[in-house]
Amino acid sequence: MVIGVVIGNYAPGVQPAFDTVRFNGVSIPIAIGLLIMMWPILTKVQYETLPKLFSLPKLWMNVGISMFLNWIVGPLVMVGLAWATLPDLPGYRTGVILVGLARCIAMVMIWNQLAQGNSDYCAILVVINSILQIILYSPYALTLHQYLSYGDVAISVLIYLGIPLAMGIITRLQCVLALVGLLYTIIVMFAYQGRNIVHHLNPVFRVFVPMILYFLIMWSSAFAFTYFLYRKGNSGSAEGVVEYEMAVVQAFTAGSNNFELAIAVAIAVYGVGSEQALAATIGPLVEVPVLLALTWLALWLRVRIYQC
Repeated sequence: MVIGVVIGNYAPGVQPAFDTVRFNGVSIPIAIGLLIMMWPILTKVQYETLPKLFSLPKLWMNVGISMFLNWIVGPLVMVGLAWATLPDLPGYRTGVILVGLARCIAMVMIWNQLAQGNSDYCAILVVINSILQIILYSPYALTLHQYLSYGDVAISVLIYLGIPLAMGIITRLQCVLALVGLLYTIIVMFAYQGRNIVHHLNPVFRVFVPMILYFLIMWSSAFAFTYFLYRKGNSGSAEGVVEYEMAVVQAFTAGSNNFELAIAVAIAVYGVGSEQALAATIGPLVEVPVLLALTWLALWLRVRIYQC
């Protein structure tokens, strides 16, 4: 992120260079990064084992909890926080709302792995959220922000989520391309927005507020809710490990967002230099360090609460 901001400020020709060729209103270097970043992550889901996983005990209860947290609580919480903290910045507020509507599907698998959550349940939730995001993101965006164009949003969702999902299902490749794509995309995005970030520090720091509050509220409430739901007074047992793993899956699924999709939609609909795109770009600037801290907190809770 720092490298990208430095490039954006000290290489003034970088934005015109990126804008030379566009795809669906998005700079080709950014579009390539968004697709490459999401594709390998979605290949890690073992789609061929999903029919067996759907027979796991308590699966449907966990799916229901995740859907409630992700598609009812999460978007409404972000909308409320955006209006409460950014009432006088409509452009930035829209960018924040777009981030809240984009439910996390890619990075949640990395957070879950780092925090030692249940990989099977996480895979199922990623697939379900991917499909629901293709179906629901456009109508949700149109409902919560009436000035958006349904067609523009729907096309962006199909491109930047539908294509990687289809490629992931078809290829199922295991590689380091996702990490390379993540680093490349972050550098390109922040190089593109570096000058805007430095010259608009006041609204940028104000956008930090709803996003930080959102991640903390959604993660902690999902973790606590799952913990109290599963707790049976047998901490330290094998069941305690299961409870922790499920709490981690629900917490990171509910408390993280698909900032790649939000950025792509904001750029395609409003333009790369817009306040909406800048606000969406700030998403990973906040999400990455906050969720890394929450990963450490989860591992600490694993020892302190579950004693496992």
